[in-house]
Amino acid sequence: MSQALSTPADRLAALRTVMREHAIDAWWLPSSDPHNSEYLPEHWAGRAWLSGFDGSVGTLVVTQEAAGMWVDSRYFVQAEAQLAGSGIAMMKLVQGQATAPMAWLAERLPAGATIGYDAQVVALAHASQMEEILGPVGIAQRGDLDLLDAIWPGRPALPAQPLYAQPAAFRDETRPERLARVRAAMTEQGADWHPISTLDDIAWLTQLRGDDVAYNPVFLAHLLVGRETATLFVAPGTVEAELEAALAADGIDIAPYDDWRAHLAALPAESCVLLDPARLTLGTRQALPTEMAVVEAFQPSTLDKGRKTDQELAHVRRTMEADGAALCRFFAWLEQALARGERVTELDVETRLREERARDPHFVSESFNTIAAFNANGALPHYRATPEAHAVIEGNGLLLIDSGGQYHGGTTDITRMVPVGEVSAAQREDCSLVLKGTIALSRAQFPQGIAAPRLDAIARAPLWAIGRDYGHGTGHGVGYFLNVHEGPQVISAGAPVAPHTAMRAGMITSIEPGVYRPGQWGVRIENLVANRPAEASDFGDFLRFETLTLCPIDTRCLDVALLDAAEADWLDAYHAEVRERLAPHLEGDALAWLEARTRPLAQG
Repeated sequence: MSQALSTPADRLAALRTVMREHAIDAWWLPSSDPHNSEYLPEHWAGRAWLSGFDGSVGTLVVTQEAAGMWVDSRYFVQAEAQLAGSGIAMMKLVQGQATAPMAWLAERLPAGATIGYDAQVVALAHASQMEEILGPVGIAQRGDLDLLDAIWPGRPALPAQPLYAQPAAFRDETRPERLARVRAAMTEQGADWHPISTLDDIAWLTQLRGDDVAYNPVFLAHLLVGRETATLFVAPGTVEAELEAALAADGIDIAPYDDWRAHLAALPAESCVLLDPARLTLGTRQALPTEMAVVEAFQPSTLDKGRKTDQELAHVRRTMEADGAALCRFFAWLEQALARGERVTELDVETRLREERARDPHFVSESFNTIAAFNANGALPHYRATPEAHAVIEGNGLLLIDSGGQYHGGTTDITRMVPVGEVSAAQREDCSLVLKGTIALSRAQFPQGIAAPRLDAIARAPLWAIGRDYGHGTGHGVGYFLNVHEGPQVISAGAPVAPHTAMRAGMITSIEPGVYRPGQWGVRIENLVANRPAEASDFGDFLRFETLTLCPIDTRCLDVALLDAAEADWLDAYHAEVRERLAPHLEGDALAWLEARTRPLAQG
């Protein structure tokens, strides 16, 4: 392909040319890789390269006559701006309508048409949905091509950074113990083999970490667990001899990453395999012998990983103290810099936050790209400041800061609001209503095993009461020095109410309601919480939330009169705990800032 391909429109034209060469009528390009990852290595970031839209989630569908990018409400404004002039329409994906792009294709393609995609990056569950929707109208599927290879000059190579063992001080189980739990689940299902491709599950089972994916301490790998064997497929040269020997002693062999599909194809055809269709790709399924018996079930390691042990939670609590102290130092600096009239930009916020977190010896990296969004930028839930487009923090308004860190002892994710100059009555009202939602869910007690999506309405109720809402979910699971977005639980009305979303003791989840006013401001207040057993009840086992995040909620953004007595008591109690646990880690200006921002409401 000799075209310069300097713009998304050029790349779209090149894609259509290759589609015609292969008799493909529509091309499906998800935000995914062979591991169903949210954060992608550059090699698989083809959707962003082709379209110019760089949000973390979006599905691009291209026909010869039209193209659409389906995004959820977090990205409506961003996608519309980034797709302008590309020939790709921004399509709004409403919660609960994940199959909308498939229905769009079913309406536009004639019987006998072919939709193409790379089966290595399409989840088995999504491929099944396409068959259910497109098959009855006579549309065929083809998954044996990656058309990006034909049009993407200089496509980035796969990362292959060295792997390392999770520090022993932060582990409380052995690799054989974790593998034994997976094998017990396999035995219950009558399975001989269980292929795993999700990177955080593999990191959790092997107790290894890596640096192949931005913000997530994971590495490119597949893992095949048998009844008595386990094979880890990684890039050659990424495992040092000493670590390979330790893995072998724990029953894990090493094989080349590129041998994955061939190894699957060589499995005994008379055996049985356990698959999770939501966590494996169609390409992996197609690599298995067609005669093999298949059991489809939820991936057992995902639930085990989500339930943190008491020792892991103890490490997380200490990590929250380190993270909270870093935030106090940052906020003290920010407040003084603005008071002195210094020029502070959104980019400066990101840099200074990273510097303060990095002072801790157990800090590894940020857990996602910091969102520092002033006034109108805060109305974009996943806004990102760039050197080319960012705001100076000056005048009056609200600064939204959503940030987090990866530490050996845990993963953090927190959002706070900062008043800049004068805060309007309307802004105070939005902040107060969002806080009321955060408090409502934080104080909730609920039956163990309840589906997490059912809790979503608790946080929205204070906003719904006066006709306000937000388009994203209320909470996501969080890993233990792993991905900042982790399943199986998710607090979202758009998520399925299914057994695998059940709330269990030990899970860590975010609580982050919000309000967004396009072109004006956005508000979000986020804490991480852990599911803990509540007091015994005659009506079964109940859980409550323990708030893990430690950082003041700036009361200068609030209309305190909108809080009832119970909410005010919760905020005072929270600030008292924040002050008690963070004060020993601070001194000077940061300690003074902490004391000022955690005063009881009655003291102003």
